[in-house]
Amino acid sequence: MTRLLIDGHTLALADIVTVARRPGELGLGLAEDAARRMRLSDELKTKLIETGIPIYGVTSGFGDSNTRQIGPGKVESLQRNLIRFLGCGVGGYATPDVVRATMLVRANCLARGHSGVRPAIVENLLGCLEHDILPLVPEQGSVGASGDLVPLSYLAALITGEGTVLHGGEERPAVDALAEAGIEPLVLSAKEGLGLVNGTSFMSGYAALALHDATEIAHAAEVCTAMASAVLRGNPGHFAAFLFEQKPHDGTVESAHMIRRVLGGSGARGPEAAALAGDGFRELDTPIQDRYSVRCAPHVIGVLRDTVEWAGRWVTVEVNSSNDNPLFDVPENVVRNGGNFYGGHVGQAMDALKTATASVADLLDRQLELVVDEKFNNGLTPNLIPMFAPGDREAGLHHGFKGMQIAASSLAAEALKNTMPATSFSRSTEAHNQDKVSMGTIAARDARTVVGLTQQVVAIHLLALAQAADLRGDEMRSPGVRRARGAVREVAPHLDSDRPMRGDVAAVVDLVASGALRRALV
Repeated sequence: MTRLLIDGHTLALADIVTVARRPGELGLGLAEDAARRMRLSDELKTKLIETGIPIYGVTSGFGDSNTRQIGPGKVESLQRNLIRFLGCGVGGYATPDVVRATMLVRANCLARGHSGVRPAIVENLLGCLEHDILPLVPEQGSVGASGDLVPLSYLAALITGEGTVLHGGEERPAVDALAEAGIEPLVLSAKEGLGLVNGTSFMSGYAALALHDATEIAHAAEVCTAMASAVLRGNPGHFAAFLFEQKPHDGTVESAHMIRRVLGGSGARGPEAAALAGDGFRELDTPIQDRYSVRCAPHVIGVLRDTVEWAGRWVTVEVNSSNDNPLFDVPENVVRNGGNFYGGHVGQAMDALKTATASVADLLDRQLELVVDEKFNNGLTPNLIPMFAPGDREAGLHHGFKGMQIAASSLAAEALKNTMPATSFSRSTEAHNQDKVSMGTIAARDARTVVGLTQQVVAIHLLALAQAADLRGDEMRSPGVRRARGAVREVAPHLDSDRPMRGDVAAVVDLVASGALRRALV
């Protein structure tokens, strides 16, 4: 088994996705150099406590209560009470993949070695991950600064043996699951509760997974665009490399390239040339250029590709950072008070991601309208119904993809509705101590929601495009289009009569989310 060593500096977003969604595939451990840094930080914290100086969240209260100093004999009780009063999250529980991502990211941030916590804290978190002992974490209750206090308190409760966990598919008391796994609950010492809860790891867990899924959406949208161009008998010249060399945004260039690959070329197609007198006029049988939802698709999908790229860089920095407060500066032998817990970069990245992703959902919904509507689909059947002879008893009874288009429009609208930027809604809270907050966690949860809605729009559109390719038959000569149709057909059959398609949509969502569609085309 490949072993992933956590060191606070080199955690990749791809590794977060692997640990979150394929538990057990990677072994986990704390790098020795990280453990050394953590010990030095913990030792400095102990020395500073012994001097009697007030240290925020160690020998003082939290937030606005930082003017209340306590003696060193109370430090453990203070940490215990912290994780208890923060256990007020509401709403549904975060999904297991989000919780795993959160645990891994929190462990990595603490492993950076500036938070004044023992290596045992990280080792305990990693042990719980390896045994898939997951705290039940309510999704709502974080303003994104001071970090994800409320949701992360459930991680802290887990390693002390408190709270309820998901283990082996069942909800159980944390203490029982830890005992079964041979993991000893910890008593949190000075700063350790604060180090666990005062960071951006919950929002970052959502963000890492949303970025991964958005990448697959971008590729699937390019497949959809190529298939739509083919089944609509559109003009592949719209994706010629020359056009994108003149406006070379990286994402747009890559998007057009992928569409050309699926189409198998970029030769222009248009109306047949015909002599026309100088003052003559005629109606063309074939339009010179396609509608924007096809012709301009690289300029929409390319925005998503570029957003994923820069947002991914920001989130990578975040998951490899010390993002709690205070931090211990070992070389200078001092404690530093700051605001690294502020989730501004994650929030801004996720607000941008959800906007770019929802725009792709809207694009594909518009393409779907062209494919199912007999007024625009260039000879395909109405709503992509099977072909019936006029005298066939089934003629007139079927409505094909009519319901699917309605559903896709609903999903696209809901995705667009969720693009309201969460980071614009900062609220002053906690006795005006936290008087400017990021709302990064809400932005990240929104991004997760928009990604999920868009995956379903993609799936509906792919099913419709496969149906259209079936109806075109041998006309579909492009190997890429044929492979894409084949990938869909491996998980969902041709529609030969009206039937419920909920299961088909779910199967194609998985085809896209798992990367199987991308691998089938590469």
